[in-house]
Amino acid sequence: MTAPAHHQAPASAPYSYVSPIPVRAAHLGDALASEWTKIRSVRSTMWTLGVMILLMLAIGLGVAAIASGADVEMGGQSALAFGFFGMLPASICVITLGVLTIASEYGTGMIRTTLTACPSRARVLTAKAIVFFLLVFSVTTVMATLVAMAQVALVDTAATPTTGEWLRATVGAGAYLALLGLLSLAVGTVIRHSAGAITVMIGLLLLPLVAGMFMMAEALQSVQKFLFTYAIPSQMIALYNDAPQFGDSGPAGWEALLIMAAVAAAALGGAYALLNSRDV
Repeated sequence: MTAPAHHQAPASAPYSYVSPIPVRAAHLGDALASEWTKIRSVRSTMWTLGVMILLMLAIGLGVAAIASGADVEMGGQSALAFGFFGMLPASICVITLGVLTIASEYGTGMIRTTLTACPSRARVLTAKAIVFFLLVFSVTTVMATLVAMAQVALVDTAATPTTGEWLRATVGAGAYLALLGLLSLAVGTVIRHSAGAITVMIGLLLLPLVAGMFMMAEALQSVQKFLFTYAIPSQMIALYNDAPQFGDSGPAGWEALLIMAAVAAAALGGAYALLNSRDV
């Protein structure tokens, strides 16, 4: 007579391991923490932001001191307009940092590690853009505020800055440079080469004005006016003014910031599309 069969529970694997650390899905906060660690730990961030701070202070205060000693006629304009002279060279530092934020990873091959740790390419680019924008906006706004306060104290003018002028010279200037940096980040994503992307961005910054200076022919006057009106340095000047600089057309005040925001958004859109469609 055969004994009844007994059902036994399957034996567990001899080397099974259960991690005591809870496993969860990664999210944008993890990518932000990773990008913040990267950007604050590389020397390029300290060098570019350090030089930017030095330029904004030295040039901004230097121009204000010269204007104060020369008793220049401001024509009803406040001393905040002198902030442009420090903002323009500072933009080169912001451009450089924006490109290096992503293009340097392509140069070293670090981008493969980044995308292995975070396969969502859109999440990586979003985290880089957020961390970069907040860092540059914070630093440039603080420096622009300090320089603006010093310029108003040094230069004796009949015009008292309005609240709108103060906001544009501080928060507006910081936001404009941060958006210009996002445009550089997008160009770095597209070109994937640090030197090439920085060259493109410096050309975009300076070439329209240089090219417009040599357009003497009457047939090119409309092109010359367009270049002079919408070149990046011209928009920086427009940020400090309530009226267009070239007749009745062109941006003035916050319009310059909106134009840069639209350009940066379009460039980032293209960067997202190419990042998702190309191999690293």
